[in-house]
Amino acid sequence: MNRIGFIVSSVLVALALLSSTLFVVDQRQFGVVYALGQIKEVITEPGLNFKLPPPFQNVSYIDKRLLTLSSLDPEPMLTAEKQRVVIDWYVRWRITNPSEYIRNVGLDENAGAVQLNRVVRNAFQENINKRTVRDLISTRRDALMADVQREVLAVVKGANKPWGVDIVDVRITRVDYVEAITESVYRRMEAERKRVANELRSTGFAEGEKIRADADRQREVIVANAYRDAQKIKGEGDGRAAGIYAEAFGRDPQFAQFYRSLDAYKQSFNKKSDVLVLDPSSEFFRAMQGSGSTGNAPRR
Repeated sequence: MNRIGFIVSSVLVALALLSSTLFVVDQRQFGVVYALGQIKEVITEPGLNFKLPPPFQNVSYIDKRLLTLSSLDPEPMLTAEKQRVVIDWYVRWRITNPSEYIRNVGLDENAGAVQLNRVVRNAFQENINKRTVRDLISTRRDALMADVQREVLAVVKGANKPWGVDIVDVRITRVDYVEAITESVYRRMEAERKRVANELRSTGFAEGEKIRADADRQREVIVANAYRDAQKIKGEGDGRAAGIYAEAFGRDPQFAQFYRSLDAYKQSFNKKSDVLVLDPSSEFFRAMQGSGSTGNAPRR
């Protein structure tokens, strides 16, 4: 029984020892083998690899993919005309030489990001000090980003202490004034927009008054012309009516006298409350009297 236990224990120890000597490098990583704290080997190809068991040799991994570093410090920078601006930027970078990176930068990607952030910010500050705000928001921004990338590359690829990294791209995503200046600019823009709006409203009101005055004038002219034409037509109609009446009455004067008397009676007796005071000898009621009447006229 003790022999079986010894065999099993030996097998387990052998397996554990064997597993400590095997490691897998992913295609997205570098494998760095250390021997007593010193870099012994850098494995760049993915696959299964062997090493001595700890503590003789250890392995660590460093990302070989393209990394992105975004601006972490929103502290404003001064332009050539002493304007305080805030910029947002990002840098695309990758580790190309793990040995140089570990010796001169750090053991992981975060160490490189911290130091690279400082270098990129200093490069931006130096270049923004030479340019105006107009340069930062115009097509000259490309030249600024190219200059920053060139200066950062000069630092990370220095002959004395290379970082073992490559800077693929540097980009500016936003350029803005500091908050106090931004609020002032917005207030000026708002005041300018209000001034323009008031000017447009005043111009529109003046144009409206002009249009209304012209419409009123045209209305008065149209009404006057219509009244003139109506009076002219009415006069012509009255003239034609008078001619017709004259022609008709001229044919029978006695009937004409009788018709006019009836019309006069109709107009005089329009209301029951009307009162007429007439001379009995008046000719007004002749048409109502018989041919043998003594001229006694009724009184109403």
